[in-house]
Amino acid sequence: MLRYRLKPVMSAARGPYSVLFLCTGNSARSILAEGLLNALGKGRFRAYSAGSHPIGRVNPLALEQLAGAGIATEGFRSKAWDEFAQQGAPPIDAVITVCDDAAGETCPIWPGKPVTAHWGVPDPAAAQGSDAQKRAAFALTQRILRHRIEILTRLSLDKLDRQELQKKLQEAGKSNP
Repeated sequence: MLRYRLKPVMSAARGPYSVLFLCTGNSARSILAEGLLNALGKGRFRAYSAGSHPIGRVNPLALEQLAGAGIATEGFRSKAWDEFAQQGAPPIDAVITVCDDAAGETCPIWPGKPVTAHWGVPDPAAAQGSDAQKRAAFALTQRILRHRIEILTRLSLDKLDRQELQKKLQEAGKSNP
């Protein structure tokens, strides 16, 4: 049986691989993922974030977590996913939803042909309790996302085709630190 090698998803001459992280409110999880990938991706990746129903502001605890990890927090804003579907928007290679299925949230469905994956993470912005308990929820979310993003950044995108990448991203979404 012949096996055909599909075209890799990235070549050295192409530039950074762009990833759009989507969640519901674009105030916490997707913001954390955007900041983490831009920092950990070391120029190989360009991350963005958006929400299906953006709340219009970034949660201060998300910015606190990023700052605590040494990641600059300027420029983050809560925005709608359709901003990335408009003419002139940056091309998106992969869309990763980070909303939590178990919480009954609606995850947006992205039109077009990017590679997609679901990395469900509980919403730390919904955490109840003391300030310390809320910060702990944000820290846990950041740890989970960081672990998955580290898996992504170790992938050899110049050797993977779309189908292989899709599988690797889905596997990463089931991985926990």
